[in-house]
Amino acid sequence: MNHRRIPGFLAIALVVFAVGCQHKATVPTNLFVESGAVSGWIRSPEIRTFAPDQLSDYIDGDAEKYLKAGVKSTSTADYKYKDQVQVVVDVYTMSSPAAAKSIFDSEPAMDAQKATLGDAARLYSQSLIFLKGPYLIRMVAYQESPQLPPALLDLGHAFESKLSR
Repeated sequence: MNHRRIPGFLAIALVVFAVGCQHKATVPTNLFVESGAVSGWIRSPEIRTFAPDQLSDYIDGDAEKYLKAGVKSTSTADYKYKDQVQVVVDVYTMSSPAAAKSIFDSEPAMDAQKATLGDAARLYSQSLIFLKGPYLIRMVAYQESPQLPPALLDLGHAFESKLSR
């Protein structure tokens, strides 16, 4: 009699497992530039990924606009430039290029320089934001440095190359 229940339990376990997997975000680790691939840049080994229902755990207050635009996952990693400047790189995987563009267009353009990178880009003194297809990439430094804007562009071009594959 116990053997007859096993297929039922297996079916229920499979359904529970499948539903649980739907909430996990895909980790686009292959989208992150490796340490040393760009001169002066070292990446921390940890890449954190957030599913849409976890996004407010990462970006408090701004998650709703990403959810409305159709974010599929958000991954983030820390980088260090020349062992001095800490930079956080976020890769937002959106449902479409139009969704990525809607977030990009919602960002303030004041004090930004246009940059030739991806489909559109803005370079600030301590950050770079650009989009490439369904991806929105944001790089934010904790410190200012005169070397930082060109270094962010170098790292951005390496990301663009990975996104173009």
